[in-house]
Amino acid sequence: MNLLRRALLASIAAMIGWKPSSSKEISPASGETAIQTEAEESSVTPRHVLCFLGKGRDLSPLSDAASQAIRDFATGFSIDEDYSQAEPDDRMSQSFAVCWDRVEADAWSPADEDAVSDHQSVLYVLGPSMPQAETVKVSMLALRLVERLIGAGAVAVKGESAGIAHGFDRWRELIRQGAEAVKAADPLAQQRIGRLAFAKRPLSVPGYLESVGFHLVGLPEVYVPETAGSERQIVAIMDAVADEIARRGLEPTLKERRASLSFDSTYEPDEFKFNPYGIVRLPK
Repeated sequence: MNLLRRALLASIAAMIGWKPSSSKEISPASGETAIQTEAEESSVTPRHVLCFLGKGRDLSPLSDAASQAIRDFATGFSIDEDYSQAEPDDRMSQSFAVCWDRVEADAWSPADEDAVSDHQSVLYVLGPSMPQAETVKVSMLALRLVERLIGAGAVAVKGESAGIAHGFDRWRELIRQGAEAVKAADPLAQQRIGRLAFAKRPLSVPGYLESVGFHLVGLPEVYVPETAGSERQIVAIMDAVADEIARRGLEPTLKERRASLSFDSTYEPDEFKFNPYGIVRLPK
């Protein structure tokens, strides 16, 4: 099945069931070398898929702006001509309803929902395949692309790679924070903002709540036992673990958290949500 089609169908489903694989699990003692080896052996690299909704049935304002952004700074990005369309997609209200960020307070508004319902065109932009070392840089470029297309008249924006949508006020705040982090040359801040912009959490698998999309900034996913607290508390744990990995490294974080590194993924390797860097699974 076409990869973009997989992403579109996946974003409409409210939850994805756990599906075991033959992948191995690595103990904390195995550490960072193990994740690097697994990632290096995999041919899978993350990439962004961005969905922009337009207010008119003429795609040229958005496609022209995207093309100019690609020339100006978004090297490697491309417009998907097969799935972009100069007409409404009646699945979008359901898809955005599943994808709205439910962690950040007031992450979207009734006006954002109305904009989705009233959209008249859809533009998809594909990012380049990203080596791990380039994920943060490219994610900051993806935020700049979102800014450019909002300025060109997009009425709603969704990241298809993890199935995450924000309202315009939230997108603008993330864009502002990303620009400040780039100006300050602060890679840890850039990584965190990229994660908040393009990853989805929490989703549910049996016994755990999971993140999806941390690979878009070069990190493994984080699975937290569902008994660890409320959803908001569990999200705080996910974010803390991701920040610890970014700041201290994977192996120290695994040891400190008594966690394991698993490659037992819910997603197939040819899906955009598949994380080649594995899953940090916290103990129950």
